[in-house]
Amino acid sequence: MRPDLPAVDRLFDYEIPDGTEVRVGTIVRVPLSGRSVRGWVVAVDVVAATALERLRALKKVVGDGPPPDLVELADWAAWRWVATPVPFLRVASPALVVPLPPPGPPPASSPDGRAEAAPGAKPSGSRSDGPVEVTVHRWPPATPRAELVRRLLAPSGSTIVVLADGRRTPALLKALTGPPAPAPGDAPERPPRDRRPVVLRADRTDGDRTRAWIAARAGNAIVVGGRSAVWAPVPDLGAIIVLDEGDEALKEERAPTWHAREVAIARARRAGARVELVSAAPTVEATVVANASERPSRPTEREGWPNVDVIDRREEPPGTGLLSGALADAFRRSLDRGERAIALLNRTGRARLLACVNCGELTRCEFCGAAVIERDDSTLECPRDATTRPMVCVVCHATRMKAIRPGVARLADDVASLLPRATVVEVSVKTEEIPDADILVGTEAVLHRISPSTARPIRTIAFCDFDQELAAPRPRAAEQAMTLLVRAARLVGPRSGSGRLLVQTRIPGHDVIEAAVRGDPTVALVAEQARREALGDPPFGGLAEASGAPAAVTALVEALGAFGEVTVLGPIEVGETRRALIRASSTATLSDVLGQTVAPARARGRLRIDVDPVRL
Repeated sequence: MRPDLPAVDRLFDYEIPDGTEVRVGTIVRVPLSGRSVRGWVVAVDVVAATALERLRALKKVVGDGPPPDLVELADWAAWRWVATPVPFLRVASPALVVPLPPPGPPPASSPDGRAEAAPGAKPSGSRSDGPVEVTVHRWPPATPRAELVRRLLAPSGSTIVVLADGRRTPALLKALTGPPAPAPGDAPERPPRDRRPVVLRADRTDGDRTRAWIAARAGNAIVVGGRSAVWAPVPDLGAIIVLDEGDEALKEERAPTWHAREVAIARARRAGARVELVSAAPTVEATVVANASERPSRPTEREGWPNVDVIDRREEPPGTGLLSGALADAFRRSLDRGERAIALLNRTGRARLLACVNCGELTRCEFCGAAVIERDDSTLECPRDATTRPMVCVVCHATRMKAIRPGVARLADDVASLLPRATVVEVSVKTEEIPDADILVGTEAVLHRISPSTARPIRTIAFCDFDQELAAPRPRAAEQAMTLLVRAARLVGPRSGSGRLLVQTRIPGHDVIEAAVRGDPTVALVAEQARREALGDPPFGGLAEASGAPAAVTALVEALGAFGEVTVLGPIEVGETRRALIRASSTATLSDVLGQTVAPARARGRLRIDVDPVRL
């Protein structure tokens, strides 16, 4: 039995009372250290490590839990993301108590009581890859993809559809379960009546999630949901479809930082199912792991991308502001057509870098020397030590400052001044409901939260400082910049429409910009893959970030020094914490080495391991 205690990473043997039915995955309660603890049965009919007369009995069978194949998958995920299986068993279990199903024919099992893996699948502790059919489908962002997804459904059994954007779930589910759009001259095809639609999302109530879990357990279903849907307990898995496979929402932010795409491939390998990865701009990880790829014809793909206007700012001197003449003209044309527009800038606040108008000195903290930022109340704040001061230069004591790197709050003021007849609204994390304004100003979060409107569509989206994304010091900066363009393209619409993406940059020849202009993600993918391979970044090497208490990070770094297979960069001080970057020749090597060193280091304090970090 594995207790539902992440801090206790070990198994315990218990006696099964006569007449009690359990299987691998059953949720039980057991006595442990003087209290009653919930846990999962992970093996039955085992040879106990303790004398039989000393074994304690299970207290209670709580209910049904993840099937044996998901228990095995949780063991693999724990190794892959350097954690215990408990978080994965939790996401694979029902939110509320579910009675055990009536007895049926038991699955074939191995000597330790686990269900036998499908032919060709690897056992729990395996580190090698087995055969799995993975296909990458490149699909343009502004082209509807419901029919594509419908075509990818398994002909029999269950299909899991993993969707990063929960707002699109109802429309996708309706399209998948309704009659398909007939080709010209064809009669509409009747949908299968026995395919059960199931929505399994973590943001729903416990009752809804439990009912969905029970429906998925019955099989013959189309399960649609977020990243947690990849753990749906379907017994007859035929296919897993991952939409927008590179979306950051498919990666868990909390440790363990697992990714739905990787779990889907590992699960399909064990179940003998196929994996379909759908993306407008496939990631390097998807391209490397796939053994097949599909894409529409070049005219079709190009039409599915919007018109992209590149505003070259190389001739403009630095500090001239973010509102170019071309940008202002585009916003005016949008207003004249009765459409809405979005101005994007991934810098919160009023200004992230200021300089004194009188002496030209950068505004810095008088205590630590870090650049201070301008707050909404017109005071200066140090982001390092949180000290504040009035808007005063510490060198000449002048009170007038100019923004060298303005934030969205100042950008919203500038847009409102430039276009006085337009309603301009800043959208922040505090904005509960996005208003129907002429121009919305905010960070990329606007693209996640706004819903398309047919009455007043958004046909102009401007990236006011795209160089901030292209030149970001992150391993996946180019890929993330491409994802931003894809999200914006979905709102703007196809090339034949009136919509336009505006990209202000001083790097107009960058491969990401060129890919968007051509409507051909291959340009960016080839360049990104070459960079990753040269640097040994994932998927061509293992990468993890360790952060937490200084004593724990230091202990981990010292322990890693005994392993020649890994390279450690750091540690460095970040506030009251310490961080280190760990590299290895492969993800398997990284997981193996961290699996031997993380547990002792965690005894020294809080330690977080982010495997394959999205942002550094």
